[in-house]
Amino acid sequence: MPGHFEPLRGGGAAVALDDVEISIIRSLAVQLLELIGPGPGEDAPDDPLAELFAEGPSEPPSDPVLRRLFPDAYTDPEQAPDSPQDAEERMAHSAEFRRFTENDLRAGKRENALAVIRTLDSLTPGGDGGAVLKLTAEESRQWLGSLNDLRLAIGSRLDITDEDDTDDLYRLPDEDPRKPMVMAYLWLGGLQETLVTTLMR
Repeated sequence: MPGHFEPLRGGGAAVALDDVEISIIRSLAVQLLELIGPGPGEDAPDDPLAELFAEGPSEPPSDPVLRRLFPDAYTDPEQAPDSPQDAEERMAHSAEFRRFTENDLRAGKRENALAVIRTLDSLTPGGDGGAVLKLTAEESRQWLGSLNDLRLAIGSRLDITDEDDTDDLYRLPDEDPRKPMVMAYLWLGGLQETLVTTLMR
């Protein structure tokens, strides 16, 4: 079980984590929450009915990590538009889609990150440090979503746009300032992969 998820009887998954691993995942989840920001009505008590119909932003985020987490729905950077009019139409469709979906997407990502933090905070330390994290089926899905978001965020900071880009990262010297982020990216990828395999059993 150390370092990878295994299935639990009746659904869910379990993984053994040491104190350092717990601290790293929790810190990354907190940073992700701060990056995503509060949802509508979290800063001040608003009318719940008005909040239900609140529209989100129509412009893509300026932060490259947030652009990776909340990409445009109708624009493909690898596919050039057929004409200026086609480009304008794509931008208009993307803006409308973002306005009506981004708030919900942000809320879902916040809930996933909060689930990671809550489950880690509820752990009972073992005698030799660390603990065994046991997740329900629903918590496992939330962890899977959050692990994916964390990898996207770190990958964006490392300019990784494709998994094939990771080959050179394995050969980074220890003194390279990117090395800790690379190690976290690869480690989270391993966790994510074993959790996917566990949930498919």
